[in-house]
Amino acid sequence: MRILRTPDERFFGLADFPYRPQYADVPDGDGDGGRLRMAYVESGPGDGPPVLLLHGEPSWSFLYRKVIAVLADAGLRAVAVDLVGFGRSDKPAEPGDHSYARHVEWVRCLAFDALDLREVTLVGQDWGGLIGLRLVAEHPDRFTRVVAANTGLPTGDQDMPEVWWHFRRAVERADTLDVARFVQSGCRTTLPAEVRRAYDAPFPDESYKAGPRAMPSLVPTAPDDPATEANRAAWRALSEWRKPFLVAFSDGDPITGGMAPILQKAVPGARGRDHPTIEGAGHFLQEDAGERLGQVTADFVLGRL
Repeated sequence: MRILRTPDERFFGLADFPYRPQYADVPDGDGDGGRLRMAYVESGPGDGPPVLLLHGEPSWSFLYRKVIAVLADAGLRAVAVDLVGFGRSDKPAEPGDHSYARHVEWVRCLAFDALDLREVTLVGQDWGGLIGLRLVAEHPDRFTRVVAANTGLPTGDQDMPEVWWHFRRAVERADTLDVARFVQSGCRTTLPAEVRRAYDAPFPDESYKAGPRAMPSLVPTAPDDPATEANRAAWRALSEWRKPFLVAFSDGDPITGGMAPILQKAVPGARGRDHPTIEGAGHFLQEDAGERLGQVTADFVLGRL
């Protein structure tokens, strides 16, 4: 596996992101003893209740900067991970190096083997939920609660929304993948130039973008997808999940919006709960309403919601 690593100077002077990167090595999944360096940032007291923040396509932990600040101020330990292929984490150079199963295992290795996180609250958005909900289902003893935010757990048994297919085709056909433009297209607010620069920072050129290019094709879209059986098993486990489960979707996400009522009905821990709607936000609700998502999450963890 050929690995690329974004030069540190690409991340100098990022707006409103003062968090010091930390790193841990995880097995690359090739079976030859190779390792990948994964990056994460932390804020808040080290002995505070841990909140694992998982981003999606094509962003990185920078997306959670507003959420992190609120959680830390509330006395929680916010841990925001960069998925392999994104942010400061190592970037396998070929799209074929990426698989759904590998991404689940990479995050598991970082969160449990390297950081030994326990009694975790998951916050998962986009692919952060596709990965995180699998971890919750497969390692329920590690988690105490879940916040699902604009995400889902597709099995390929139902078709994806047309707007998602449009996004997938755009990624597949793009000669140059404009990451900042894709993030902007999922926001209600206009991103300042310095924020757009931060989303482009992990990718000095097209050779670094195998992760963002691969991810749409890894979403199960047919019943015989390689990830289908594992996701069906995860749904079965979630159908027995009675710990607190909060659905905190935005009011303006055409990609995942239809999943909110399904999760509320399917997961026992979500039933009978007052699920907030994050207003004025698009797919990337952390950008549009990060402080609100942070406050909702803090209230949930601290028993105020």
